[in-house]
Amino acid sequence: MNDRIIPSTGVSAWNVRQCLGVATVLLVICVAGLADAARDNTSPAPPPELEPHLAAIAGLAQPSPMVKIPKGWFLMGTVRKDDDPFGLETQYDDTEFPRRRIWLDAFSVDRDEVSMGEYLAFLRRHELPVPLKLRHLIWHLIDVHVLPDYVMARWPALYVSWEEADQFCRAHGKRLPTEAEWEKAARGTDGRVFPWGAAPPTADVAVFGLYHVHQIPLVAAVDSFDEGQSPYGLRHMAGNVREWVHDWFGPDSYPLMPERNPQGPEAGRYKSVRGGSWRSRPQLLRTATRNGATPATRSPNIGFRCARTLSANPDDEVIDEAYPSGPDRAE
Repeated sequence: MNDRIIPSTGVSAWNVRQCLGVATVLLVICVAGLADAARDNTSPAPPPELEPHLAAIAGLAQPSPMVKIPKGWFLMGTVRKDDDPFGLETQYDDTEFPRRRIWLDAFSVDRDEVSMGEYLAFLRRHELPVPLKLRHLIWHLIDVHVLPDYVMARWPALYVSWEEADQFCRAHGKRLPTEAEWEKAARGTDGRVFPWGAAPPTADVAVFGLYHVHQIPLVAAVDSFDEGQSPYGLRHMAGNVREWVHDWFGPDSYPLMPERNPQGPEAGRYKSVRGGSWRSRPQLLRTATRNGATPATRSPNIGFRCARTLSANPDDEVIDEAYPSGPDRAE
């Protein structure tokens, strides 16, 4: 099980194994992509009976509370480790180097991933189409698995592009977190391997390592798994769905980034995604493991959460705000 999208850089034990059969993998991906495209063009649209369910799921939207992340230094990246090639403390690839001491101004971030209900409410409010694959998924879950609307409303948003994630956050007076902000929120200031500490992931702390023959996402409610929370109390910073962040993915950006409030490269091909997903192997759940996808990617493995810049005046800081003010408050 591997939901990594961008190719790894550098050579590691994981990389060597991934390189085996590359030609076969690329052929399979190509054929699968053509098959998916053909299926999208020929599959009938879900029946009209889906529409009331989409409205009901949107109507159940509940915004996440926000958590303040204090200003200060933290450890970002990984110290190179070559004596334990299969250990979880060992770098996944060379994009994590070097470990840097980075300063971030205070910011707030959603405690939970943006939910399916919030995403559908946003699409409805802004008269944007529901992605066809998401429509098919929701109808399949209703028609075949008899999944109630209230359960899907608390799932993380799925099949959302980077542009939509960015637009969603801005519509709510927020923004996507930078890669540095995401990593600090996930690991705290002590450079821990996983949000909960150094212990390997288990089914009690994260949703990972799962498989469904029809690729039905095996995700959990966005406000679940308290046992796996980060030092700041954030849920699902490892597993469930990977998360879009603000930055372009730079495979060699760590040595070059400023030590204060880095924003990532100015341009690129991929946007960074962090955190691993319900399909991921344990090493992809590490707080330092990096990944990326093209901004137009819509995946059952990628969601997002939002952040907000805090005012320099502590009296003006808005934190732990479950219902942001503004025109989209109803969502």
